[in-house]
Amino acid sequence: MKKPAPLAAAPDAIGVSGDRLDLMQTFVRIVEAGSLSGAAAQLNTTQPTVSRRLQALERTLGLRLLQRSTRAMRLTEDGERCFERAKALLESWESFEAEVRGVGDEPKGALRVLAPHAFGQEQFVRPLAAFLQRHPLVNVEWLLRDDTQDLIGEGIDCALHVGEVRDPAAVAIKLVDVPRIVVASPDVLQGAPVPQHADELAGLPWLALRTYYRNEVALTHAATGQARQFSIKPRLSTDSLYVVRNAALAGLGVGIVSAWMVADDLASGRLLRLAPEWQAPPLPLHLIYPYARFYPARLRQFVAAMREAAPQVLQGAAWLTQPALPPAPVRGRV
Repeated sequence: MKKPAPLAAAPDAIGVSGDRLDLMQTFVRIVEAGSLSGAAAQLNTTQPTVSRRLQALERTLGLRLLQRSTRAMRLTEDGERCFERAKALLESWESFEAEVRGVGDEPKGALRVLAPHAFGQEQFVRPLAAFLQRHPLVNVEWLLRDDTQDLIGEGIDCALHVGEVRDPAAVAIKLVDVPRIVVASPDVLQGAPVPQHADELAGLPWLALRTYYRNEVALTHAATGQARQFSIKPRLSTDSLYVVRNAALAGLGVGIVSAWMVADDLASGRLLRLAPEWQAPPLPLHLIYPYARFYPARLRQFVAAMREAAPQVLQGAAWLTQPALPPAPVRGRV
């Protein structure tokens, strides 16, 4: 999912004599979405309409902007120049419209925000409180749910979303990667040494977080990039990160959890990190919201606040995911 700029939606049908800003906007959407179909979804129109708009812009400029085949799409040299200039022109126009319409005023009004249970209950409450203290005319409805399927239908202004974003019509801003590690209670090992290699983990009792892994585990060595995969037969399978963490504390099995969640448990010895030089693939944390021509100041300021807060939210657990040895230096790099 590529981050689109908040630009204007074009009408369903347009010709050479139509609004050139709309034609440029469609061209920018095609490039940023990576395909005609992706641009059509974000502009709430059809792929043939998007194709006609692209052709109209090419005829207007007398230039070929895109080279397309059944497998790929790339900008021509003229297209690269046009893309940069079109973005600059559209951003200037949007700034002008925002100033005229007064959308740069002090943020006020209501926001409906969807957050996953783990982050929504703990990690992002403090940044949320700071945002509300800075903007006393804004109120937030903070909803906890892991499903972000239908933002528009439920009247959601924006959502924190863990994992890949599959909705081509949504604006997606990547905030941070969430590190994941393997943990267990000392009781699970029954006095045996802590496993150091991923290959030593397959025979242990496992807990599965069904949202991200069920019957197979994939781990990567932090320093070398070496990968391992093995099958598991979980004793407990759940869709709750909190359940995995609490079941691990109870000595029920080995689980893969977000590093930030168990930092205190590891520091106190309630949990142990197994195969400490190995990690599960990190999960991207996105802020997503429906595409629109204009965004109110309260949403723009909230997005900015979350982007600033996200790295700090995970900072406390950063030490858990550092490789034991630094990567080998690459010759020629500073």
